[in-house]
Amino acid sequence: MFLYLSKFLPLFLYPAGLTFLLLALALLLRRHPRWQTRLIAVALVVLWLGGNRITTMAVVRTLEGRHIPSPNAGVPQADAIVVLGGGTRSPEYPRPMAEVGEAGDRVLYAGYLYQNGAAPLIVVSGAALPWNGQNRPTEAEAMVDLLMLTGVPRDAIVLEPHARNTYENAVESLKILDDLGIDNIILVTSALHMPRAYAIFAQLPLDVIPAPTDYAFTQADWDLYTQPKLSAQLLNLVPNADNLEVMTRALKEYIGIIVYRLRGWL
Repeated sequence: MFLYLSKFLPLFLYPAGLTFLLLALALLLRRHPRWQTRLIAVALVVLWLGGNRITTMAVVRTLEGRHIPSPNAGVPQADAIVVLGGGTRSPEYPRPMAEVGEAGDRVLYAGYLYQNGAAPLIVVSGAALPWNGQNRPTEAEAMVDLLMLTGVPRDAIVLEPHARNTYENAVESLKILDDLGIDNIILVTSALHMPRAYAIFAQLPLDVIPAPTDYAFTQADWDLYTQPKLSAQLLNLVPNADNLEVMTRALKEYIGIIVYRLRGWL
């Protein structure tokens, strides 16, 4: 129940859900036009801030900027690569195969690291969430299929199919790594997710090298959209769905960090 509530309740703190909640309250207060107007105004501000490109980039950079690798760092070296789930879609009808999602760069980057000699083994971590139905393929299984498409041999991939969240990714992966006698890893996940993931894995008896991927914005994006030009700023003025989605993912991470600290996981 806690896992489900941890996914459901924050929906009303994200820009789209909060805007919906404020507008729903405004409808209920039709006999109080002053409060109704205030709620509608706040809803518009939330929608604009949540979908504004500059606001979104600024918030995202506070997370993605924490583990940026050096341009000349080269390919990291370790005994295993651990890839966290969340970037795949299961191979269920009518999909002909497992597919990459928005964060699918995690799988592609892990394949790239393996092909370039970063580590001889890849651990893929991710379960099927219980409320998504029974007997569905796990995220780990989907990642195996996609990694093999990148040329990674099946015997170089180890499944961890039980983890339902980032904390369990770390705990369950450690069990496998201990059995294999491995204590140094390359951790692959989205750049937005890396601060929380690294903080958890770094508490374990492991030497962890963060290898973030799936960056929402680049330095070139920031330079382009923060320049004092009318054409650039007009693009920033109107909120759009893409920015709302990225802002939601960033806020999800901050909420996750708060919840994990309250639970004593960080």
